[in-house]
Amino acid sequence: MLEISGLTKQLNKRPVINDVSFCAGREECIGLFGESGAGKTTLLNLIAGLAKPTGGQITLEGFNSQTHPLQAQHMLGYQLQGGLSHDRMSVKGVLNFIAAIRGFSGAEKRNRVERAATRLELLPVLDAPMDVISVETRRKVAIAQAILHSPSLLLLDEPTEGLSPDQLLKFKTLIQSLLTEMTVIIASRHCNELSTLCTRALVLASGQLVADTPLPDLQRHSRHYRSVTLAAETPVDLLALAVLPGVAGIEEDRHAPGTVTVLAMPGHTIFPHVSALIASRGWAITSLSLEPGRLNEVVHHLSQKVPL
Repeated sequence: MLEISGLTKQLNKRPVINDVSFCAGREECIGLFGESGAGKTTLLNLIAGLAKPTGGQITLEGFNSQTHPLQAQHMLGYQLQGGLSHDRMSVKGVLNFIAAIRGFSGAEKRNRVERAATRLELLPVLDAPMDVISVETRRKVAIAQAILHSPSLLLLDEPTEGLSPDQLLKFKTLIQSLLTEMTVIIASRHCNELSTLCTRALVLASGQLVADTPLPDLQRHSRHYRSVTLAAETPVDLLALAVLPGVAGIEEDRHAPGTVTVLAMPGHTIFPHVSALIASRGWAITSLSLEPGRLNEVVHHLSQKVPL
């Protein structure tokens, strides 16, 4: 569906994307992860045709983006980082304008705009000027215009930036519904937020692709893999937790008093032991969870291993 081979981009003779190759299949949700400056937005711009590669090839649905740019761009939608803004147009005006550019008119254009606005919960603000709506709503408009034409590939750049937990849940529900129709690539620094949505991870560091793996495999490299995090109404006996079989250490959350993480030794399962201790001591626990591994931690570690 999407094939990228030996992709390179240089700025001022310095490589910002360096020999990147990967493929994306139909209806995949792929996380493009990396720290600030890793090259995520540049890579998306190259795929979207907004930047010209120095070398390599991008093929989308069989169309080479260099030799058949219009056909390739028709196959994709792109939500730019930060959303859309316009000092005169309304939300509906922007969506109508994009729909017209995409070649829609009449009833088909109205249906496309209404469907996209409904999916992004934009109907109440359709007549609102773009320059007065919130940043989050602008981002919704950016996603709505990107899916108007039912693309095969949807590119999202930092779509969860600044979202509340409720907004993040709605975003995940939206993406899950879109995955029945298209492939989605989500570029983000906030990897942990997407751990239950993406099934595969691409990790960029200094323009290099340093990992291409199923997301659960990446999580297993976290030192918090299979750790247990708990929150209690009153302080718990940390020493009792520390001496349980298979426990590697204890971490207290400085930002959430009463919350501790019990780390597991590699290959050990400690959740049953922690649960049994809680029951025997009668601790008043407000939350208890088994961690799948923290992606942010793994991405940071991979980034440190790549020379600048």
